[in-house]
Amino acid sequence: MLIAQVTDIHLGFQPDDPAELNRKRFDDVVKTLLALSPRPDLLLATGDITEHGTIASYETFKALCDALPFPTLPALGNHDDRGNFFKVFPDSPRVGGFLQYCYDAGPLRVVVLDTLEEGRHGGSLDAGRAAWLDARLAEDARPTIVVLHHPPIETGNGWMTEDLDAGWVERLRAVVEKHSHIIRLVTGHLHRAIVTGWGGTTLAVCPSSAPQVAIDFRELDPEMPDGRDMIVAEGPGFALHYWTGRDLVTHFGSGGEHPVLARYNARMQPTVRHILAERVGESWGHD
Repeated sequence: MLIAQVTDIHLGFQPDDPAELNRKRFDDVVKTLLALSPRPDLLLATGDITEHGTIASYETFKALCDALPFPTLPALGNHDDRGNFFKVFPDSPRVGGFLQYCYDAGPLRVVVLDTLEEGRHGGSLDAGRAAWLDARLAEDARPTIVVLHHPPIETGNGWMTEDLDAGWVERLRAVVEKHSHIIRLVTGHLHRAIVTGWGGTTLAVCPSSAPQVAIDFRELDPEMPDGRDMIVAEGPGFALHYWTGRDLVTHFGSGGEHPVLARYNARMQPTVRHILAERVGESWGHD
């Protein structure tokens, strides 16, 4: 099984521009995903689907998703508007007004969690949402992916990080640590590819399809702008989560055109033969 992930698309950042950069970058990612063989079985869209939460932006996103040959599972981020999302996606499952649901992915289970608190940049998870997650995890022991927008981690990148003592982080950790069948937390929000251990499992942050956040581990003073880089035009990112039957392996890639430096031809065949012979523990014969 192959699960693709996109995040932080930020459609509508240039609402009156038909050649909007974020739309083009997202289109480049989708084109790359559709060119994969095999194609993904599923697409996770992990929040900040839009920049301003407008109905027009969600309608654009819906049209793009409806054209895909695989289902899309959305989550909401801090730039999203829950009310407008539900107007465009009225049949979306909701729990207490939140976009929370489970998806049966055959050998895997996907649980989508809503960490949006409108008006707040960071994450949120009240006791009700945490209890819902705990109950859903307890009812099925299949290997499970928990999907949310906000990663509950300290990154070292001063302005895109989380307070580890925040109540919502503690509530989420308490639930995650109870359930050993969680094989991955997958998130967005940070506009960078990041992987870490968290709560007894692995947490993977998908790079954004919109421009990335610059890496900078220096202390940041909110009262003293120092001219540091903040947003950089690295390629539009995505993640691929490959289920081997035993483990979930996460890859990161970028959309757009990339120069090909080698192809599988007669020149590369000896290298391939050598690698595969090592893997199966035998030697290839010679003609």
